[in-house]
Amino acid sequence: MPLGEQPPPPAAFTRAAESLRLSEVRPEIELEDLPAPQRLAPYSAAIGASVYRDDDELAVGRLILLYDPDGQRGWEGPFRLVAYVRADMEPEITSDPLLGPVAWSWLTEALEAHQADYSAAGGTVTRAVSEGFGNKAEDPVTTELELRASWSPAEEDLSGHVAAWCDLMCLAAGIPPLPSDVAALPRRRDDPESDRTK
Repeated sequence: MPLGEQPPPPAAFTRAAESLRLSEVRPEIELEDLPAPQRLAPYSAAIGASVYRDDDELAVGRLILLYDPDGQRGWEGPFRLVAYVRADMEPEITSDPLLGPVAWSWLTEALEAHQADYSAAGGTVTRAVSEGFGNKAEDPVTTELELRASWSPAEEDLSGHVAAWCDLMCLAAGIPPLPSDVAALPRRRDDPESDRTK
């Protein structure tokens, strides 16, 4: 190997990173590759997503895959997934004291529904209220939900974990999950209607 050239990533990480890219997603969701953080683990990958209804963006999120062949304290394995979801919500919903436990259950129930085995899960649910002042005094008050979580997947195939994270984002955006007997449509990569950036 030439001096300065990095060795290829381990095959286990490569397989796991490839499984982040679902071939089928709900029409409300757009996925994209993101730059991964470099200092959290020897190997990492990341994807981002937005949830839309019509042209309104209702929720955004990131899912980061970390891989350390030696594991890290608290991981219970070589892999760790770190998820972030932010969604606008009505003020009366964010003031509900049960919102935290309910939002956390959205994640755990979605993982169970997609048979995505995991361990060592932890996270936080935050409610944020933004008010404008000065020349922004006329801006409406906004309320948001933020969920940050991490867990250790039990296997390399992460497709079920990605699907669960997508369901979590839809629930946070107020869109119910698809019934189990309804399949998401495959998104053609050459379809301009499937890419809002074009």
